Amino acid sequence: MKYKKYFRKTSLKQKGHGDFLLNEVRKEKPKIFLEIGVFHGVTARNVCELLYQINKDDFKYIGLDLFEENNENINEVIPNNTFTNPFKNIYFKYIKKQNPYSLVSVKDLLRKFEENVHLIKGNSNKILKKINMSKIDYVFLDGGHEYNTVRNDLENCIDVINKGGTVLCDDYSLVTTPDVKKAVDEFIKENQYNVEILCDNRFAKIQK
Repeated sequence: MKYKKYFRKTSLKQKGHGDFLLNEVRKEKPKIFLEIGVFHGVTARNVCELLYQINKDDFKYIGLDLFEENNENINEVIPNNTFTNPFKNIYFKYIKKQNPYSLVSVKDLLRKFEENVHLIKGNSNKILKKINMSKIDYVFLDGGHEYNTVRNDLENCIDVINKGGTVLCDDYSLVTTPDVKKAVDEFIKENQYNVEILCDNRFAKIQK
């Protein structure tokens, strides 16, 4: 299975990073998958396609994101939604009449798996505390990149790791967001978890 772009923006389109992610997920064969930071839903759709291959209808995808722009109450950088391809701007503005980052638009992309998908709009700093994380098998962590947010997200993933699940953290070595690496390194050291830095130092794979 190859990582598809679905005519939307995704940060995993270069250097085979999307294919690498899918291969990592395939190794673990999770049934309950949590993605923190859904953006346009491209990774979500790819993961759902893969989980269906592995488990048929016996899987659950949970996606958490702000799904909104320019929120003054959130101390995070909202991803850039501007397409370099003018046809994509025309498509979403005049044909789909959707903001591709909106909850409605992502639900539309994932409608093929609507019975298996649960999308949550909100801030991970608040929402993760309300989720029974012990039921989650795999977390793809690509939400807010500010230090406190990454630490919060990781701390809320402890039950996932302790039960034998996996947390794959994106943008580990991204120069423009050094808080991610700092938070991951501290978390690993304090909890004595195993970590692998993978795929050109992009991903940090955390397990017990």
